[in-house]
Amino acid sequence: MIVTMVDAIDRALVHALQLDGRAPYSRIGEVLGVSTQTVARRFNRLRAEAGLRVIGLPDPELAGRSQWLLRLTAVPHAAQDLAGALSRRSDTSWIKLASGGTEIVSIVHATQSDGNALLLHDIPRTAGITSVSAHYLLHLYVGGPTAWRGRAKSLTPAQESALRSSRAPGVGTGAAAGTPGRGAVRALDVGDGKLLAGLGADGRATHAELAVRTGWSAATVARRMEELQGSGAIYFDVDVDPGALGFTTSAMLWLSVPPAHLDAVGRALAGHDGLGFVAATTGRTNLVAQAICASPNALHTYLTERVGAIEHITAIETVPVLRTVKAAAPFAPGLVGLPV
Repeated sequence: MIVTMVDAIDRALVHALQLDGRAPYSRIGEVLGVSTQTVARRFNRLRAEAGLRVIGLPDPELAGRSQWLLRLTAVPHAAQDLAGALSRRSDTSWIKLASGGTEIVSIVHATQSDGNALLLHDIPRTAGITSVSAHYLLHLYVGGPTAWRGRAKSLTPAQESALRSSRAPGVGTGAAAGTPGRGAVRALDVGDGKLLAGLGADGRATHAELAVRTGWSAATVARRMEELQGSGAIYFDVDVDPGALGFTTSAMLWLSVPPAHLDAVGRALAGHDGLGFVAATTGRTNLVAQAICASPNALHTYLTERVGAIEHITAIETVPVLRTVKAAAPFAPGLVGLPV
């Protein structure tokens, strides 16, 4: 169910969580000028009605993962079932039904240890798929630790500063995190698996709750999390239905840009608040973005006035997104097979 009424406090809460996903309700309430109980009540309402979740995610490079953007077309009766099956896998995120409901777009997190199972084995054997296109993600301009700025416009600079100052040194989340430095990064190891599973289920889980999951002491959990956050090995993202915030129209933009101008165009697009994702990829198109707008007319205006003003884009394919089946949060292991 979608939230029908979202007010300034709700929007400010989402913005605050994007800056610091683990900020205590009391701290958020202090910054927003409302009570702790109000923040908790609003969070629970948005979680129930708009899918609001904070999740902790590993840096793909440090976790030994490569990321692929998968485009699948399927016969109409199979597309929704296929998207649902993909959503139950722990190696997928951001699954969308697009292009009239016959196209599926998904990010696949592949590892050497699984032998790229989804890409090489499961997808080719799945009935109902009529075409497959896999694009290796080479560089993220918006996405991952650098979150969508379109939902981060509610707090004043003073409020943002207050929230940032309350974080531990070096700890960031979402758009506030920027690009972490790599000098002190300690790679993720096998012992972090249960911690990551806990944070993937609930990024706001307490140290005591995470201690139960990991078998560590709460002090060990706190110390390891501070180390991983401070080094950029993990970050926190926010899932929330954009429709609840008034953004009802979305489209994937597949762009072609001459290689010599690819980075400049990518950086220009990254400055647009209307884009929730921008990445350089392999394939016939070499730049992909997701536009998130208030209406079809707003999307038209964005394409003609903002994208159209950028030089060196030689071609663009606009694919409307009908529904997001899965966002950033991983689902618990369970049914992982594809319908064959």
